[in-house]
Amino acid sequence: MAAFPPTQDKQVTLANWRRHPFSTWGFRNVRQLLPTANVPRSGNPTPLPLSLGYFEDVTFEGLNGDETTVLEALRTSFTDGLLILHCGQIAWEWYSNCLTPTCQHLIFSVSKSIAGTLGGILANQGKLDPEAAVVTYVPELKESVYGECTVRHLLDMSVGIRFDEDYLAVDGDIVRYRLSTGWDPSAGGEPATHLRAYLQTLKPDGTPHGHTFHDVSPNTDVLGWVYERACGMPYARILAHYVGGPMGAEADAYVTVDSHGAARAAGGFCATLRDLARFGEMMRNGGVSNGKQVVPGWWIDDIRTGGDADAWMRGKLAAVFPNGNYRSKWYTIDRTRKAFGAVGIHGQWIYVDPEDEAVIVRVSSQPIPMDLNLDRMWVRGYRAITTSLSR
Repeated sequence: MAAFPPTQDKQVTLANWRRHPFSTWGFRNVRQLLPTANVPRSGNPTPLPLSLGYFEDVTFEGLNGDETTVLEALRTSFTDGLLILHCGQIAWEWYSNCLTPTCQHLIFSVSKSIAGTLGGILANQGKLDPEAAVVTYVPELKESVYGECTVRHLLDMSVGIRFDEDYLAVDGDIVRYRLSTGWDPSAGGEPATHLRAYLQTLKPDGTPHGHTFHDVSPNTDVLGWVYERACGMPYARILAHYVGGPMGAEADAYVTVDSHGAARAAGGFCATLRDLARFGEMMRNGGVSNGKQVVPGWWIDDIRTGGDADAWMRGKLAAVFPNGNYRSKWYTIDRTRKAFGAVGIHGQWIYVDPEDEAVIVRVSSQPIPMDLNLDRMWVRGYRAITTSLSR
């Protein structure tokens, strides 16, 4: 897309925008490919002072067991940007693939953690009851899998749902889901659909709600629908009113919407690296940003110490992070550590380390949606970076 107009073989379209190498342009230009709803910036942005250090040569174990450095890992892992905060100050910032400090990047399932955080704000204000039945807010879902579950089941990804989230599948659940969100072009012949209509078709798998951690994106889209009913306004406006504005976002963000204006709360949020760092810093500080308590501290405490370890162990990701946990759409990678994170496919991360007073944000256009070897490598990298900060 560097030339204008681009040649046909380099044109990014709705059919190829998530496929490498087209994704390096697509993930930072989502607004040119999909309908979106704006999330306006704050009128009082939270300062991010500079206190720059040198991290290029910080070493850790690479992909093949040999030693690598931060800079080498960035250059070989399809990273578009990385920002390190220490004690609320920008300690290091790195950009590639034409990403800039003012450019929004798609964060995929990191969007879920934003939605989970928003739930705590609404609960604290009495607008949301996490233990209430989903159909209390959205009775249209009565005949679906969501007819018998609670908001807490949505938050903790423990809905007993029949849904295969295979990102590389060419048919089945994930393809029908993407079509309903408008993320894929219709091949023709399929009945017209939209996200809220699709959510009403999802069925149970026979597993009791609350029993097993099962990361399914539609659960978070249902949560966004619940929030809209609880607040009486569109999801993008809720985000601006309760998160972006009070947090002190410096730039506008946006979220993708379908043909009926339904936001893809599960994966459609796009923001700048610096505002994602502000969000992570707010979580590190117990919900305080710009001198204000934005997220209730008890909600963040619950994210860090709550969750059902048994449900996690029954889920598929236990094989990847055997000592992990999940609560309100945030991951604890290792229950023996205080660090927690927001994780999205194609290499999106917000890593929050309260002990070393650090936040690391990484955005990427890595070709494989779930490259677990890269994720494990970067967890080692994040720990090496925060250890170097603490020294």
